[in-house]
Amino acid sequence: MKISVFGTGYVGLVTGVCFAEMGNDVICSDIDKSKIDLLNRGQSPIFEKGLEAMIKSNADSGRLKFTTSLADSIAESDLLFIAVGTPSEATGAADLTAVESVARFIGKHLQSFKVIVNKSTVPVGTQKKVKSWIREELNRRNMSIDFEVVSNPEFLREGIAVEDCLKPARVIIGAEHEEAIKIVRRLYEPFVKNGNPIWVMSPESAELSKYAANTMLAAKISMMNELSRLAYQTGADIEDVRKAVGSDPRIGPHFLFAGVGYGGSCFPKDVRALVNMGEKHQSEMFLMKAI
Repeated sequence: MKISVFGTGYVGLVTGVCFAEMGNDVICSDIDKSKIDLLNRGQSPIFEKGLEAMIKSNADSGRLKFTTSLADSIAESDLLFIAVGTPSEATGAADLTAVESVARFIGKHLQSFKVIVNKSTVPVGTQKKVKSWIREELNRRNMSIDFEVVSNPEFLREGIAVEDCLKPARVIIGAEHEEAIKIVRRLYEPFVKNGNPIWVMSPESAELSKYAANTMLAAKISMMNELSRLAYQTGADIEDVRKAVGSDPRIGPHFLFAGVGYGGSCFPKDVRALVNMGEKHQSEMFLMKAI
């Protein structure tokens, strides 16, 4: 398949390289020329095991290209992945400035049917916003071109992102139309030959699934941290408690290590964004605020 990925940050780069590794023709584009120059020299701006070798081998084969020419990326591809950052605003809401910028750029240069895939972590309802931004730009051009927008959240873990991308525990496709579902499913079928599922659902459900997953993991860490303080005061050993609790198959052993708290680039911003979503929709998020 012919794919363009907009954004060569953590998610965009790993995703684009892994798509090429699976035999697709991939163009990764970015407005940051210095990053594109680095990638065209076969070097990666981030470290993930095996990533730089995959960049070199797929670029040498011609399956992987890096460019600052976003317009050419649209013309040459059938699937357009939006994989730009959505940092936290002061309110905790996800900043969609970069997502909107890419969507409007696509609308300004779209010439034929494309499937646009939201890979960025975005609030519920963003799929509809992306569609409206693209339509607004098409209307300004007096153009009527069919396109579809799909929500396809990522679940990459830093340090093993390449493995997570090539062998995902699940693939989520949030789409409204059967043709778009077929196209995205066909892209991902080689990634789930181990039997892991492809879940098809509404775009809203797909968007919420990403926030739900990260917040539930943050909740497990937060609970163990709270229990560790009680263990210290009562003379219990939190490591023994962790083993006892983690051996329950309903709970599992992962994310039960007590420490200084959860961090990273995703958990804090995604929990804040979920709280903000609750406020916007008059749905009080008591537990999420505590987390």
